Amino acid sequence: MRARVTGTGSYLPERVLSNADLERMVETTAQWIVERTGIRSRHLAAEDEATSDLAAHAARRALEAAGKGADAVDLVICATTTPDLVFPSTACLLQAKLGIHTGAPAFDVQAVCSGFVYALSIADNFIRSGQSRCALVIGAETLSRITDWSDRSNCILWGDGAGAVVLEPSDEGGIISTHLHADGRYAGLLRVSGGVSRSSLGPNVMRMEGNAVFKVAVNTLDAIVDETLAANQMSKSDIDWLVPHQANIRIIQATARKLGMGMERVVVTVDRHGNTSAASIPLALDVAVRDGRVKRGETVLMEAFGGGFTWGSALLTW
Repeated sequence: MRARVTGTGSYLPERVLSNADLERMVETTAQWIVERTGIRSRHLAAEDEATSDLAAHAARRALEAAGKGADAVDLVICATTTPDLVFPSTACLLQAKLGIHTGAPAFDVQAVCSGFVYALSIADNFIRSGQSRCALVIGAETLSRITDWSDRSNCILWGDGAGAVVLEPSDEGGIISTHLHADGRYAGLLRVSGGVSRSSLGPNVMRMEGNAVFKVAVNTLDAIVDETLAANQMSKSDIDWLVPHQANIRIIQATARKLGMGMERVVVTVDRHGNTSAASIPLALDVAVRDGRVKRGETVLMEAFGGGFTWGSALLTW
């Protein structure tokens, strides 16, 4: 028995920040941003929108796609780096907003850009063990809240949004395997400057050593592709679709080359969404499912790399 995705959903805030807008905010050019990152625009949450609000929109759409009501959900996992509050968890706030009153467990997962893959793996194990029969897994972020909008090398990357999936047990298709890793030695290369138990030097905003992160990300994602294929005795040609974390078009292209895969088989949304961290994979997946690209019976590889460093993959039959 495997966990199978039976519904997807996503949500993007209304406000769009284009590269032209950024030209007026910091010393940069729209063309430079596109050349270095592939990003042309990103969405930003409104002042009165919290992470749980974005998550609720995406979750409702996923439940509708799966044909499930709130009373069917027996597990809620929210992957986020930008929770509404220290506590209660964003998952608990989301549970209340959705009207899930079944007493189902609800908790957050924090693995930055790898968060959705981590959360998916946890939910998969809940279903495989028989502890869950309808899991709601969400990746949601309001990264604009922790972006230094004066840092021209960094502020161009981030966007806000949410994506969600419903998982149910199935003896056909579903998640084949997940692979999770982390290495805290690289913590200083991608971080937020402060937190609750540690005083910050100035505002709590993201800091990144871009070139160093890029090099480690490419090498690490190469390795996770090899690991995933070897674990399942599969070849590169067995993969129909790559749904990667949407961080940078150059990283995505490098992973596609590793798979010997043309970009027409890679789901790319980074140009319109920017880097939405834990939300990026479920956002991209929902886009590809709803426009009909990803079809039942096809094999999908998801992979992500994020601060920590964390990285992981999920291989599934759609």
